[in-house]
Amino acid sequence: MRSLGLDIGDRRIGVALSDPEGILASTFSVIERKDDSLAIKAVIDIINQKKVGQIVVGLPRSLDGSLGWQVEKVKKFVRRLCRYTKVPVDYRDERLTTVMAQRLRRASGGKKGRGKGGDDAQAAALILQSYLDETHQPELT
Repeated sequence: MRSLGLDIGDRRIGVALSDPEGILASTFSVIERKDDSLAIKAVIDIINQKKVGQIVVGLPRSLDGSLGWQVEKVKKFVRRLCRYTKVPVDYRDERLTTVMAQRLRRASGGKKGRGKGGDDAQAAALILQSYLDETHQPELT
């Protein structure tokens, strides 16, 4: 089953997809979030085109683990999204995923301050990979 990872921000939504077996997450795209209705339509289009069976959303907790005001903004967007799909949604802690994405970009030779949208997609991939690692049951032969 293919899973979709979302890193929902105020201006952009990073999108990642798993392989069909649900083992490996990869960056997919970035959706500009100028209008929530258009952003939701873009996510729904991806769900339908890629035959997504699970949505994993990063939950922006504070560093101390508490739920801040940004969490409610993300959950409000997800509630709206869920009006248009029956695909189940799971939340995952996304603390420091953007920082990790920036470090990965720099380590691979990317320039500082460039590719913010790419950082969003990479953060979504990190969120999704964490979920896949937790839930994937390897087959024993």
